[in-house]
Amino acid sequence: MSAHLRHLRYVMGENPVTLFSFVLFFLLLVLGLFGPWLAPYDPLASDTANALKPPSWAHPFGTDNLGRDVFSRVITATRLDLAISVAAVSLSFVAGSVAGVCAGYFGGVTDKLISRLTDTIMAFPLFVLAMGIVSALGNTIENIVYTTAVINFPFYARVARAEANSRREAGFVEAARLSGNGHGRILLFHMGPNIMPPMMVQISLNMGYAILNAAGLSFIGLGVRPPTPEWGIMVAEGAKFIVSGEWWLAIFPGAALMLAVLCFNLLGDGLRDLIDPRMRT
Repeated sequence: MSAHLRHLRYVMGENPVTLFSFVLFFLLLVLGLFGPWLAPYDPLASDTANALKPPSWAHPFGTDNLGRDVFSRVITATRLDLAISVAAVSLSFVAGSVAGVCAGYFGGVTDKLISRLTDTIMAFPLFVLAMGIVSALGNTIENIVYTTAVINFPFYARVARAEANSRREAGFVEAARLSGNGHGRILLFHMGPNIMPPMMVQISLNMGYAILNAAGLSFIGLGVRPPTPEWGIMVAEGAKFIVSGEWWLAIFPGAALMLAVLCFNLLGDGLRDLIDPRMRT
């Protein structure tokens, strides 16, 4: 454990950007877990007497057209957006990793089938494909998760396939075969840990993309339904009031969305350095 802690301190000390991204990630995690209890107001409670009030001490992010506290809604929305992205990325990571590793390791028909599947998905503009799937299945949170997982599947499958294909004849794989290990054990215990560093970078990037996808679907009315607090909905609702001067309705949820995506984009390199066994030597 002490060796892992020393390696963590080394990675953080060597790259201030990594440290910033981990601090920002920790903040998002705290807001996601405890946001409803940290919010000073009920995010769904209307107060028409205080509608469209600018930022103040009582309401740091102002109020919306129904008098709801924007600060409380932004904080509460963190849980939903993170939950959607984590669930979608987890599904696509597991399915894409298994499919990609099998394609790269076994080759032949398995490789052709999985490659054609990923090519078919990638042939569509991914956000347009997401719009079509959600429109067909219905705009529930579960369908948004499944849709986001489907459009992220090719990224993991391609990375895992390339990594497995380049390592299937490596010395440690041959040694595992000669030791009597079956294909399943080789894939799980020998191939898997060696392809994790690039996969962790992909996970980090796809987390940001999953948040943007969920927010984009909500922005055009195909995502989470109001009055549920969600960053995309809040930006869409606030955009109508920018012309009349109520800029805070769209700026603050948009800034939260930007920071979340920035966090996960910066987090990838740090996760790779933490997990890559070659960085510990």
